Amino acid sequence: MIRLSRPRPARRPGLVAMIDVIFLLIVFFMVAARLDQQEALPLSIAGAGAGGAWEGPPRLVEIGAQAIWLNGVSISLAELPEALAALMTDEGAPVIALPRAEATVADLAQVIGALRGEGIARVILAPGGGP
Repeated sequence: MIRLSRPRPARRPGLVAMIDVIFLLIVFFMVAARLDQQEALPLSIAGAGAGGAWEGPPRLVEIGAQAIWLNGVSISLAELPEALAALMTDEGAPVIALPRAEATVADLAQVIGALRGEGIARVILAPGGGP
């Protein structure tokens, strides 16, 4: 006579191993993430708030991919603060930054950082993404 054995009940998955894996993933992502404070660039958005009357010559800085234009004339990043200083009527005069479509955030941050390093504090970001 053939004896058939009873089927064994299915084993339940061990939750301890899954919890260990999840804990290790959490620790990995916490260590891999940058937890330091990011530096913020103080900007005004064009058209936001009540702006005063514009004084002095135009100060439009167009920012492209590795290229900068001041009032439509190509200029290097090193020459930009000096050229802007000649156009400034006072220390608090605003400068409009217009990033072009090909400009990256790094390009914009580099220009704004250079301007702030030279004491130009009022930078107005104009949306648009020009030519």
